[in-house]
Amino acid sequence: MIYQETYTLSNGNTIPKVALGTWQTPDEEAARVVKYALDIGYLHIDTAIAYGNEAGVGKGMKASGKPRESYYVTSKLPAEIKDYPTAVQYINDSLERLDTPYLDLMLIHWPRPWGGEPGKTYNEENLAIWKAFEEAYKAGKLKAIGVSNFSIEDLQNLLDNVEIKPMVNQIRVHIGHVPQELIDFCKANDILVEAYSPNATGRLSGKAEIAAVAEKYGVSVSQLANRFDLQLGVLPLPKSVHEEYIKQNTELDFIISDEDMETLLAMTE
Repeated sequence: MIYQETYTLSNGNTIPKVALGTWQTPDEEAARVVKYALDIGYLHIDTAIAYGNEAGVGKGMKASGKPRESYYVTSKLPAEIKDYPTAVQYINDSLERLDTPYLDLMLIHWPRPWGGEPGKTYNEENLAIWKAFEEAYKAGKLKAIGVSNFSIEDLQNLLDNVEIKPMVNQIRVHIGHVPQELIDFCKANDILVEAYSPNATGRLSGKAEIAAVAEKYGVSVSQLANRFDLQLGVLPLPKSVHEEYIKQNTELDFIISDEDMETLLAMTE
């Protein structure tokens, strides 16, 4: 099954090719959703401090009864945290809420605070945070470190100034929105691209031309969207709280033809 396959990060660690996204999953539902996903074979759970559901995710992890080392967990430092001591505290708080001795991956959620100062790069602030990430990585608290929503310029700031380079950039990639220049830059620098909202938070399901391609393969639009991302060489993070769809999002053992990939790549939002 595709969700048992892995990519290899620049530090040699493997990361399962499909993750359960938990954005907009309430804390009280997260335990059920995460337990179910792990029970049916998911090996990768993606959360964030800003989602407000780390405690629920942690309960689901424990309830599954699976050894911690048998699955992969990602969390993210909130966008508004832009100083070293607070980053250190938030990393430790995240581990405590998830009730785990380590995270497999932690990301800077956004290069600039939501509602931050217009035009400000926050380059120095991100370097300060990265220092906290590097220290936690060396201490074994974080098995891999990366970023989310970083542009080429944001990434270059880290690449030029840090000891341990980012291993992941989690960005928006879906049919109708493929930032190819950024993806190519990441690949050239051995940074794995993860794709959040592969179904464009449900918007793709309302597009007849995409539904027609999905029907051709006998799959849902969500399955087609996940497979599309995989064939781009990126890691999709499908999100659902419905068990039927959580399971469906793992059933991706089909191949989109080169012709159909070209058709999908030509689509715009």
